[in-house]
Amino acid sequence: MEACRMEGESKEKLASVSSLVTVFENSRTPGAASRVCKLEIEHHCPGGRAPPPAEPWKEPNLGETLQGSEPRMVSRRYLSSLKNKLSSGTWRKSCQPGTDPGLGTQEPEEKRIVQELLETEKAYVARLHLLDQVFFQELLREARASKAFPEDVVRLIFSNISSIYQFHAQFFLPELQRRLDDWTATPRIGDVIQKLAPFLKMYSEYVKNFERAAELLASWTDKSAPFQEVITRIQSSEASSSLTLQHHMLEPVQRIPRYELLLKEYVQKLPAQAPDRADAQKALDMIFLAAQHSNAAITEMERLQDLWDVYQRLGLEDDIVDPSNTLLREGPVLKISFRRSDPMERYLFLFNNMLLYCIPKVIQVGAQFQVRTRIDVAGMKVRELTDAEFPHSFLVSGKQRTLELQARSQEEMISWIQACQAAIDQIEKRNETFKAAVQGPEGDTQEQELQSEELGLRAPQWVRDKMVTMCMRCWEPFNALTRRRHHCRACGYVVCAKCSDYRTELKYDGNRPNRVCFHCYTFLTGNVLREDKEDKKRGILEKGSTTGSEQSIMCGFLQLVGDKWGKSGPRGWCVIPRDDPLVLYVYAAPQDMRAHTSVPLLGYQVTAGTQADPRVFQLQQSGQLYTFKAETEELRDRWVKAMERAASGWSPRGPSDGDLSD
Repeated sequence: MEACRMEGESKEKLASVSSLVTVFENSRTPGAASRVCKLEIEHHCPGGRAPPPAEPWKEPNLGETLQGSEPRMVSRRYLSSLKNKLSSGTWRKSCQPGTDPGLGTQEPEEKRIVQELLETEKAYVARLHLLDQVFFQELLREARASKAFPEDVVRLIFSNISSIYQFHAQFFLPELQRRLDDWTATPRIGDVIQKLAPFLKMYSEYVKNFERAAELLASWTDKSAPFQEVITRIQSSEASSSLTLQHHMLEPVQRIPRYELLLKEYVQKLPAQAPDRADAQKALDMIFLAAQHSNAAITEMERLQDLWDVYQRLGLEDDIVDPSNTLLREGPVLKISFRRSDPMERYLFLFNNMLLYCIPKVIQVGAQFQVRTRIDVAGMKVRELTDAEFPHSFLVSGKQRTLELQARSQEEMISWIQACQAAIDQIEKRNETFKAAVQGPEGDTQEQELQSEELGLRAPQWVRDKMVTMCMRCWEPFNALTRRRHHCRACGYVVCAKCSDYRTELKYDGNRPNRVCFHCYTFLTGNVLREDKEDKKRGILEKGSTTGSEQSIMCGFLQLVGDKWGKSGPRGWCVIPRDDPLVLYVYAAPQDMRAHTSVPLLGYQVTAGTQADPRVFQLQQSGQLYTFKAETEELRDRWVKAMERAASGWSPRGPSDGDLSD
């Protein structure tokens, strides 16, 4: 009896609370509150008298709250949810003595995740149905009926969406539904996903085609009115949910990562001894591989898209769209010319196996660049150049050509050198046919020997025209009429026509005959030629400036002031060599093999600076006066110190003793 009485009271209280919820819900409608209160009072008190307010509702008074000027705004969704919970009796069961609230009917976490997987799969299959059975089929019918656009375009846009739709609608979704319906007897989904995971690799084809499909869709929407009309009509329908076709087409691309996330959460929520744990982990690994397959397809698609963009910018001139090619870096550089004083604008494309040296086109119709040279990374070398005239410059030496290039900043130069070297190292690791030259303790001597061994095998670094005023073989001065400048294609020296009147095949140029100097001709062919000046004694001025600059106490450009210098010009390359430290040699250019003036410094008086120009200094002895002008006062002081030491008879004792050169 006592139990029945308690149950009756519980039902009565539940009905009262439910009625309160109804009051709150109807109070959102003006005038509804008083009517509901009246009905509730008549229902609970047939005599018409209102019962005294319950203790918990003393403050605030419910009647006063309902009759206030502004009703309390409570979410209708919240009230409906609360009403359903009260009606179902869940709270009463969970609050019975001896029970823990909230645990009586709570679903296991792993089952909740499977339910979420099933619900999202149903929504996904609905999207696939819209793509395949509505968009795809309607466009195909329009293409066959109106002939306004090709059927092949429609098939290319939707790729293998029909196969994906059939797989999910006929196999994957039914299996998930059956397993969840039978969850009590078979609480597992790992074995199901294991059987179906391999088929998810079909997404790779769809993902690879996605970028092209988007381009075709945009293009034919603009070109064809019937095409656009079909898409617009479907997009405005209720089935499309006011979303565009592009939005729906993105769903398959995002689906596999969604599977991976849900299955990972499912594995985490499974108890340690759950029978599905091993199968679920194996299924997760298989889904991960499918996701990797899809991601790899996206990466491959992006890489090939980059190659295709470069291919179009080059005007389809060079065959670079190859699965083995990867674009590593591209950007503008300046080409240091051998004949012109100002550098020229150029553009580089660095791939994993080649460097494309291009010229920007003035009129960019169809193509933006023209390929001038392709340099293979295999056998390529790259290093920084120390050139005061062209800062941030670097050398790229390949079998096909050697380039002196200038970057816009030090950081950009370092980035180019690092990118090229990384490509070289990768090629070296892969085929082990190219060994990078390592500079030994002998410095440039080893590099010179290496160049001799590779003579004709790789393009040389050309000496710039302005760096010499005479032939680097016969030492005769150049002029514009009878002795013009030429470059030896084997060693890169600037030589006259007489010294380069030879031709031989060079391997780096496809074994085509090239103009070479007589030294290279003898080395490459083995034919011994009689040199006209072979028995001529070396003159006092025939001391190469290259040797003097590399092994000098002081060297650099100085302005030659006054009439004393004659036709030598206003600027000279001055050297105090280490092996002849008491003599100043003045050359017309840094690479000249013979100086035009030599000044024995012993006994000369050195005068530094004048009030008119502090950068000027002079050498004076017995009526001989030579006037020089340095670029800065700091350089003037170094030159004055070097000449004063030479004038006093000082000689260096060691390799680096007294080195004042920059």
